[in-house]
Amino acid sequence: MRASKYFFKTYKEIPKEAQTPSHILMHRAGMIQKLASGIYNYLPLALRTLKKIEKIIREELDKRECQEVLMPAVQPAELWEESGRWKYYGHELLRFKDRKNSDYCFGPTHEEVITDMARKILTSYKQLPLNLYQIQTKFRDEIRPRFGLMRGREFIMKDAYSFDINEEDAKKSYKLMYEAYNAIFERINLKFKPVDAATGAIGGDMSHEFQVLAETGEDEILSCSKCSYCANIEKAVSGNEIKKADASKKKELKEVSTPNIKTIEELSAFFKLDPARFIKTIIYLVDEKPVVALLRGNEEANEAKIQAFLGANSITPANDALIKSITGAEVGFAGPVKLAVTIIADKHIYEDTDYICGANKTDYHFTGFDPERDFATWTLQAAPRQDVANGCGISTHIAAGASSRHPCRDAERDVHVADITFAKEGDKCSKCDTGILEKYRGIEVGQVFYLGTKYSSLMNCVFLDKDGKEQVAVMGCYGIGVSRTMAAAIEQNHDDNGIIWPAAIAPFEAAVIPVQTNNELVVETSEKIYKNLLAAGIDAFMDDRNERAGFKFNDADLIGFPVQIICGKLVESGKVEVKIRKTGEKKEIDIENIAAAVKELLLSL
Repeated sequence: MRASKYFFKTYKEIPKEAQTPSHILMHRAGMIQKLASGIYNYLPLALRTLKKIEKIIREELDKRECQEVLMPAVQPAELWEESGRWKYYGHELLRFKDRKNSDYCFGPTHEEVITDMARKILTSYKQLPLNLYQIQTKFRDEIRPRFGLMRGREFIMKDAYSFDINEEDAKKSYKLMYEAYNAIFERINLKFKPVDAATGAIGGDMSHEFQVLAETGEDEILSCSKCSYCANIEKAVSGNEIKKADASKKKELKEVSTPNIKTIEELSAFFKLDPARFIKTIIYLVDEKPVVALLRGNEEANEAKIQAFLGANSITPANDALIKSITGAEVGFAGPVKLAVTIIADKHIYEDTDYICGANKTDYHFTGFDPERDFATWTLQAAPRQDVANGCGISTHIAAGASSRHPCRDAERDVHVADITFAKEGDKCSKCDTGILEKYRGIEVGQVFYLGTKYSSLMNCVFLDKDGKEQVAVMGCYGIGVSRTMAAAIEQNHDDNGIIWPAAIAPFEAAVIPVQTNNELVVETSEKIYKNLLAAGIDAFMDDRNERAGFKFNDADLIGFPVQIICGKLVESGKVEVKIRKTGEKKEIDIENIAAAVKELLLSL
């Protein structure tokens, strides 16, 4: 492609809303144009990179016998009502009515549609395993679109869905896709980590995110210094031991006047105590039912862990009116004592006693709160589920004076104990118990989910097994943000001059830059090199514009051509200067060997 004919324009100006390197550089390089908030045009340079990412994805999925389909972007509400998500998905779901007043949405994901598609064809176990995928534009009505393609409302995504006979086979499909994702991001040549992740609105029992490591990443990742354990901060578990509370520190529960003192900061100053000495009582609506979370004042509630522990579809903070109706007090004085609602307490509150908490009475708090004493008697009703035991992390903890008690359940008050706060950098690893957790920033570009029968059972996606008995298909789903991957590659690979593309997804692999367009030999040599590169299968760009050399060099670095072939005075001696964008290294190469030399260079980029 010749620059003089190409539809692009570079800019020095930066849009006011552009904050991240990818947003700034894609605008300046003429790759994207903003159409509306969180919605962008992809210009030719961007589209070339997107198509290269898609090609790698297709090759790796097809290699694993996945089959490509294309589903409608617009989805009828009836399917979402079958799964229950029409009610729970939230405001990110763009809902609308057609002229017949029927409800529809613009698909942010396609679990319902693919399950409906499969159930219309699936009849026998002989048709399984099955893995179907598509690459399509999606829409999520983000409340605050930002960072360009990193957090847009409209985006390009690859989503795949597996159907299997049983859980064992489904986990094989999950592993196969996990391996495919590793292969995809390795081919793109990104530095990434697969991390244990929360399932969120998709649901399911197991999930891994693929995080591109970048300082500008929105996500926080904790990774063990010794073993392979790596998890998103929403899912990460601390391996720190739960200390036993000192019984000698127990004090009587006592009501204390705290006029207009509501926040942990205000309480800490009033009592002259560390925030860890206080209990936060946070009220949520979990699947539209009130749930109270208890944690120490120096911790933050991990809503993803609460949602996962309770197996809920949604979780939102309660509004002031609901808080007042539950506690009988103004906001800021909620506490756990005699609160008749489901309670989920963080396991760390059992490390101590003599806490200060709200008294459910305006302008009053309790001192001397002891979690074990001041809740109803803990009773072990049954062995906890494996995931509950893991989430609790204190399956061996015994309430004082009751060897048969276990603090995971209390039948009368429906009290749970779990890990509902965030693990921290420096905590012990929960997997190997020898390493410590180190912090990274990451950009989520892909996620794999083991769904089980969450959708297939609700939507009656069944088949007959070898004995002629009806069985529910076991599912998995797998997403890659194609446009987000392009942005993440820039976030990880750039400098002050522009983009540094991994060669596998660069819009063009090499640029030929004649610096003296009035020199006949330079022009002829540039044309010869350009045609030789194309003939050798190299994706080449010819900057034939009648511009000064500095302007062309700046554009070449801004756009990020991996290899830049500079044709100037050296052509008289049969050579050209070749610049490697990633390192800035320059080499003199014989014109006759240029195609082979460029191919060799690209292999290392």
